[in-house]
Amino acid sequence: MLKKIPFAILFVLIVCTISFPQQSENNHPTAQAECKFSDEEIITMHYSSPRVGNRKIFGGLVPYGEVWRTGPNQAINLVTSEDLITVKGTSIPAGGYTILMVPYPAEWTLIINRDTVYDSGELARVPMSVTKLSSPVENFTISFDHTGASCTMRISWENTQASLEFAERNTDLPLRRDPTAHRRP
Repeated sequence: MLKKIPFAILFVLIVCTISFPQQSENNHPTAQAECKFSDEEIITMHYSSPRVGNRKIFGGLVPYGEVWRTGPNQAINLVTSEDLITVKGTSIPAGGYTILMVPYPAEWTLIINRDTVYDSGELARVPMSVTKLSSPVENFTISFDHTGASCTMRISWENTQASLEFAERNTDLPLRRDPTAHRRP
């Protein structure tokens, strides 16, 4: 009986050593980002926050020009308690949505689905501004900057940041003009 104990301990150590790296690669912490408007209406994003590690993210793990689920565990959920409008002019009724993206080096497209199922009805595709960051961001991060009657969503990971401005649909304040928007003649 005493001879079996060292083998049992050795077996447990080997199993733990082999399985630990697999758990850490597939276990991504969940996170949440919120922006509250002046009348307490809220935009909430629920997402997973994987790490870059030693990987090339954009143009590698996340190919350019293809729909990206934007999350290792499941797609990002957007919940808004108020009707919204984006700086690009897209109306988003209050409710819950699934967010997907199509990244490109110079611009991303945000896809808003009506339901929280990937293949469900698409509400809108909205262009997002993209900038290169001066220092890398290790964890996939969504944040909001609140300014007046609008909230700017920022998605940062690796050396890239994509952003899009939202405002309450019923606000009397105009959105800041997007310098990347095309002017009509």
